[in-house]
Amino acid sequence: MRSDAVKTGIERAPHRSLFKALGLTDEELKCPLIGVVSAKSEIVPGHMHLDRIAEAVKAGIRMAGGTPFEFPAIGICDGISMGHIGMHYSLPSRELIADSIESMALAHGFDGLVLIPNCDKIVPGMLMAAARLNIPTIVISGGPMMAGRTKKKGISLTDMFEAVGAVKAGKLGEKDLCDLENSSCPSCGSCSGMFTANSMNCLTEALGIALPGNGTIPAVYSERLRLAKLTGMKIIELVEKNVKPRDIITPGSLKNALTVDMALGCSTNSILHLPAIAYEAGISFDLDMANEISERTPNLCRLAPAGGHFVEDLHAAGGVYAVMKELSRAGLLDERCLTVTGKTLGGNLINAANTDPDVIRPIDNPYSKTGGIAVLRGNLAPGGGVVKRSAVAEEMLVHEGPARVFDSENDAIKAILAGCINKGEVVVIRYEGPKGGPGMREMLMPTSALAGMGLDADVALITDGRFSGATRGACIGHVSPEAAEGGTIALVQDGDIIAIDMINGTLTLKVPDSELENRRKNWVCPPPKISTGYLARYVKFVTSASEGAVLKVR
Repeated sequence: MRSDAVKTGIERAPHRSLFKALGLTDEELKCPLIGVVSAKSEIVPGHMHLDRIAEAVKAGIRMAGGTPFEFPAIGICDGISMGHIGMHYSLPSRELIADSIESMALAHGFDGLVLIPNCDKIVPGMLMAAARLNIPTIVISGGPMMAGRTKKKGISLTDMFEAVGAVKAGKLGEKDLCDLENSSCPSCGSCSGMFTANSMNCLTEALGIALPGNGTIPAVYSERLRLAKLTGMKIIELVEKNVKPRDIITPGSLKNALTVDMALGCSTNSILHLPAIAYEAGISFDLDMANEISERTPNLCRLAPAGGHFVEDLHAAGGVYAVMKELSRAGLLDERCLTVTGKTLGGNLINAANTDPDVIRPIDNPYSKTGGIAVLRGNLAPGGGVVKRSAVAEEMLVHEGPARVFDSENDAIKAILAGCINKGEVVVIRYEGPKGGPGMREMLMPTSALAGMGLDADVALITDGRFSGATRGACIGHVSPEAAEGGTIALVQDGDIIAIDMINGTLTLKVPDSELENRRKNWVCPPPKISTGYLARYVKFVTSASEGAVLKVR
């Protein structure tokens, strides 16, 4: 066992004395030592209940003959950090999470790990650590929040952010805003739509690194505690059989995850996180693979913000495996991939069934014949830009309009809320990429303000930053190269015509090359917005969004 390095032999007597200071017996030390990584905190709704999940996991580990040790991971709430300095730290926290798990796991000689994330960057950060460490690992999330309810309508955090724009536009009163505030987020769990957290939790099932149900069983269901106990039991089996993350996270399972991503209409952030996980697993990830898979994968689900269903509805309809069952009918998945159940994906699919064709469209009756996410390329985004096509109004799939340029998210928000954006315009927000941000902030506030003011079907938004999974509308993010690296987006001027074609996958700045070259000669990168602390170090090593914004030694 890997833990022999910290517990076996005469020379490890000092180490054993420290374990005994924890109250452990010789019998417990003879068992596999399992690290239980919990993102429990009192500031994130998705994490407030993870202590109960961790206790259930530890019970399962003990039942199966292991000895658990719980330790924490940090987690930033994207909703609370939205629209101010806090959002600079969200994406970079992914690397801190991966690094800290690596440090704890290797320093203490764990035989295996159970990862308990729930929100946004915590799920991919933990998966990156799993792929990097390559010791037996399994994931059990905290599960999705229940949808809020008002006037018999399901609501989510998206409605809250859009309500701000509606109030500013005089379409909603402050009392109605207060009512929404008190009802949109009714329980613990990751926010109830197909936002980033739930996207990544669902994709853990497609990757095979979590048990069926991990992505969709609501946080408040006792069924999730039972799944946590099963997860604790399963890690001992994985340790005994030495089944490691890189046996599960393979080129085939990553393609499965992308396929499910397209069918579900996941957050565009998945196109940041899957390449980062692939990088840690030593697997090449070509961004164009997303378009290739999207071209042959129908969009089967329209969950909030793209539609009126929520993750709890997806669970009731059969969950992620029901979606994969539909995809398997068209031969769109590699069913040979190994999963943490000990069976192949195909073996797990045998008993899966779609019980609600309104929530999960049958494969022969999709919302669209192509997937929910698209990568756009052109002179404005040679390295690619990403859009959640399933959440875009049909009339905005192809759009051409004059640019309105802002060098920060804050400036754009002020202009939008002041009513300074006109129909037909293309809002460009730059210097918000991995380096320029720094930290590649999510743009939920400007996109929600546009939607709340009724402009989501008339105005496009382009940025080298990124969007929340709660974003809807013609919002194109991850534009690469970013402005801070001298990408074309740095050269756009007010009034320049931008052509967007999400059907053919193009993003074009209609300015002659000679003019762009003249502008480039005069371009000077502005000074960094944050020049001290962690983010100053982060900027030196972070790569392009097209590479997953991972850290590399240059």
